[in-house]
Amino acid sequence: MAQIRGTAGYHLGNQSPFGNPGRSSATDDPSPLDQLREQTNKVEEWLDTVSDPIKPYLPAIGRFLIVVTFLEDALRILTQWNDQLTYLHTYRGIYNGLTHLFLIVNIVAMVACSFMIIVRKHSDYGVAGLMGVVVLQGVGYGLVFDLNFFLRNLSVMGGLLMVLSDSWVRKRFAPAGLPQIDEKDRKMYFQLAGRILLIFLFIGFVFRGDWSFWRVLVSIIGFGACVMVVVGFKSKWSAIMLVIILSIFNVLVNNFWTLHPHHPHKDFAKYDFFQILSIVGGLLLLVNMGPGQFSVDEKKKVY
Repeated sequence: MAQIRGTAGYHLGNQSPFGNPGRSSATDDPSPLDQLREQTNKVEEWLDTVSDPIKPYLPAIGRFLIVVTFLEDALRILTQWNDQLTYLHTYRGIYNGLTHLFLIVNIVAMVACSFMIIVRKHSDYGVAGLMGVVVLQGVGYGLVFDLNFFLRNLSVMGGLLMVLSDSWVRKRFAPAGLPQIDEKDRKMYFQLAGRILLIFLFIGFVFRGDWSFWRVLVSIIGFGACVMVVVGFKSKWSAIMLVIILSIFNVLVNNFWTLHPHHPHKDFAKYDFFQILSIVGGLLLLVNMGPGQFSVDEKKKVY
């Protein structure tokens, strides 16, 4: 289509009997946007070459990282059972019988649903179950109005939506006469929602903590990458950039393994570490699948 438009434009531009030799030379100069695309294309080609050995394993790695925070949380509840019961009963005012039921439901749901996602069996049920766990824990632990918790879990849900769109690759049976959404269309919508939600963790990072030169620099670069992910412009490149930034940040800031076992911030650092791993998993799925049809990258292919 682009070739047809270019040919038509050429003939129209030469219909003038007097011609315009000055215009043709001006249009030969590449625009700044074209130069940027050329450079990012080179970077993408280099990244594709470097990542070739692990490409076949990216979907499995991404799915595992997405659910790793839920598996760690299930293990945390088991190893801190009495502390969890005390907190729920004393500070949240939940009756003793309900506290036991609450914790058991959380453990079973997190382990079972994570397993479904890892093995790619009934992934849609697994995603729905883990989203239910996020809401249930927010209410049970009184974190619904905690902005940091809210932004982080929006990002985790974004990763889960990427899992959902990845699993919808075949059209399912639907009763005749009912309105239907094609499987491909559903995948597009959920890819769009997933990649938008994925960036909320970085927004929380930008507005939290003390400012420094390096923090400002990383925030600017990361914000630019987030915008590119949302609009779907060079989304694979920008997602890899966010993976690198978040991974370095995670190791340097949430290094819970260096803290004393009884350090008051050890559990918080551990929780943050695994949550960021889950969001990195969602970004890896984005790298593997691409941004979907609702993106600048796909529009360029059409036109």
